[in-house]
Parts: sequence; structure tokens; C-alpha cells
Amino acid sequence: MTAAPAVRRRARTRAGLADRDGFLAWALLLPSVVYIVALVGVPFLLAVAFAFSDVTTGDPSFDFVGFRNFTEIFHDGVFWRALVNTLVFTGASMVLIVVFGKILANVLVADFHGKWFVRFLVLLPWTTPVALSTISWLWFLDSIYSPVDWVLRHAGLISGNVVWLGRPWTAMGSVVAVQAWRLTPLAAVIMMAGLVAIPRDIDEAARIDGAGFWRRMFEVTIPLTLPVIAVAGLFGAIMTFTDMTVPYVLTRGGPTHSTDVLASWAYFRGIEGGDVGQGAAIALFLFPLLLAGAVAILRAVRRLEPQ
Repeated sequence: MTAAPAVRRRARTRAGLADRDGFLAWALLLPSVVYIVALVGVPFLLAVAFAFSDVTTGDPSFDFVGFRNFTEIFHDGVFWRALVNTLVFTGASMVLIVVFGKILANVLVADFHGKWFVRFLVLLPWTTPVALSTISWLWFLDSIYSPVDWVLRHAGLISGNVVWLGRPWTAMGSVVAVQAWRLTPLAAVIMMAGLVAIPRDIDEAARIDGAGFWRRMFEVTIPLTLPVIAVAGLFGAIMTFTDMTVPYVLTRGGPTHSTDVLASWAYFRGIEGGDVGQGAAIALFLFPLLLAGAVAILRAVRRLEPQ
């Protein structure tokens, strides 16, 4: 009999905690906070520490060197070329991702037989491991056995094989094309959600007023989905700006550093080259650029949202 009141008190205590919004919020957010701190926060702090040290793979002892690593990379011509390549790689990929993502989203929201199977096929480039899909593109762009060259030759567009990955401009174009191919499905799914959210009566009113497809596209659809398009572009920019897998697997930064980006150059200097301090300084240089770009896009999204 004496145990019953204690049991009831514990039950009331548990019920009280379950009814407290603040407690539930922290309890549900805690796993995410731990995950971010362990896999993002700690490595970021280590990168900051290494960037101001002379740590190498042969000598892991930590000695503070101030801004020496930053001074050395600022006098490195390859670093500045990698920075320009990163901006070109990100900008060109983002434009292609947004344009083709919008086109693909319009196709996916259309009503036709087998659209669920088509949506499944569209998502395959995004769900396939990036290294595996990029290796497949190595064969597609091979200088001798490329099926792309075979199609272009039979179409009469070229007379001989193109060395896609052996020349600076074609190599950069190939890297941009593969990156856009990877991320376009993600952008299409994001934009498809925005298209589905457009009220039908707005589109029907435009049809009744005699607006054709292109007029409805540029005067109704695109203005109403601009915030969603900007978010899709932000995701594409972040994933491209910090990505090194496609340039590394396709070209390893070649020819003559023409496709090196900051992420891959940080890996070459810090891991393969053994200079962990300079590799960390190059990688850390990505942070302010990425932060500035993300803030600019988010501010644009806020201005585009209907008031």
C-alpha cells in the first residue's frame, strides 16, 4: 500500500516532463547536437589549430607558427588557380543545376503513365555513390573508347576522338557536366515541391486569360517558385563548393592543375603531400567564402518570399 503513492508520484513526474515543450525540444535536438559537435565542430576546431601549426605527417608535434601557412599559400600560384577553378566550377555547375532542375521538375509534375518509374530513374544519379558514378564517366569520356565520341562522330559533329580529360577547357567542362548531372535530380525534387505548392486556381486563371505556356512559365510559375529555386541553388552551391570527389576521380586536378579546386588542393597538400598545416589552411579558406555565399543567397531568398 505504501508503494502505490510513490509509483503515482513517479508517473506524474514523467507525465509532467512529457508535457513540457522545452524539455521535449532539447531531448529531441540532443542527438543532432551531439552529431554536429562530434562530426563538424571537433574537426573544424582541429583544422583551425592545424592551420596555425607546422604539423606534418612525418612530425605530428604541434608548434605554433602564426600566419606562416597562410602567407605561404597566398604566394602559391596553384592556390590562386585552384580558387579561380573553384569559383568557375561552382558557378557553372549551379547555373546548369538550376536550369536543368527546373526543366526536370516541370516534367516530373506532369501527369503521364509511368511517372513514378521515371521519378525513380531520375533519382538514380543522386542515390548512386559519387565515386562509382564518376568512375563510370571515366569510361564515357575515355579518349579512345568513349561512347560520347562515337555518337558525335556518327552525328557528323566531330571527325575524330576528343581528348575530353586531357585539355584544360574540355577537362573543366567535363567536370562541370558530371557535377551538374549528379546534383540536378536533387534540385528537381526541391523545385517539384515548390511547383506542387502553387495554387491551381492561379494557373487556371492565367489559362482563362489566354496566357500560353511560356507566359505562364515566366509570369506565374517562376516568380512564385523563386524562393524554392534559390534554395535549390544554395544546396547545389554548397555541395559543389566543398566537393573534391568529381575533380579528383576524373582528372586528379589535371592537366597542369586546370581542374584543381580548393578542396582537392587541400587534400593533395595536406594528405598526399604530408604538410597538414598548409592543407588545413587551404581547407579553412573555404569557410569564409562559403559563409558569404550562403548568407547572400539566404538574404535573397528572404527578399523573394511573399510578404
